[in-house]
Amino acid sequence: MKAIVCLPTYNERDNLEAMVSALGEHEVEVLVVDDASPDGTGELADRLAAELGYVHVLHRERKQGLGPAYVAGFHRALADGADLVLEMDCDFSHDPADVPRLIAAAADADLVLGSRYVDGGGIADWGPGRRLVSAGGSVYARLVLGVRGHDLTGGFKCYRRGVLETIGLDAVPSRGYAFQIETTYRALRAGFSVVEVPISFVDRQVGQSKMSRGIILEAIWKVPALRAAALRGRL
Repeated sequence: MKAIVCLPTYNERDNLEAMVSALGEHEVEVLVVDDASPDGTGELADRLAAELGYVHVLHRERKQGLGPAYVAGFHRALADGADLVLEMDCDFSHDPADVPRLIAAAADADLVLGSRYVDGGGIADWGPGRRLVSAGGSVYARLVLGVRGHDLTGGFKCYRRGVLETIGLDAVPSRGYAFQIETTYRALRAGFSVVEVPISFVDRQVGQSKMSRGIILEAIWKVPALRAAALRGRL
């Protein structure tokens, strides 16, 4: 099966080449989705694509948020014939060595979540405050939406193409990490099977986090909005 990893980037020049090299060990293709990074990430991606046959690049005109970048990348991956589409961060907070495990789990599931909060998963180097915000966000989403799943806010996933073709990508307005909650919720609402695979998450060592107050606030209000839309039959 053809697997494509969508790798959204904004100012990830210091991480990109090492990540692409690591992913190249696992028989996947890599689609770099760059939002006009001012640090030259897009130019580096073009050089890597010229040198490595498994690397492709999608340039976007400006920074628009994680959700729109993934939607654009998913459309491109589907057009390029992907059977499986993965998403992950470029900063090594997600371990490229876990990619084969997510792909293997997709043999028996429609959507695979790399989970920090199931047995065997974990977070290596966060303080208690950040752990509380992250774990609390997943519990909050699970309770409000009325679904199972321990890590609804995680960004390491593997989709079968049928999921992305069904859930209405262009109707997903979420821009930040609410995108992760919304896509999983839409998949569950559509009747797709979802499994969680334990992963160990580590904080980035190079570059700056893209987390912001606005991203957190979007996730807070978006969760009840999703539930309300489902109850009205609009999701």
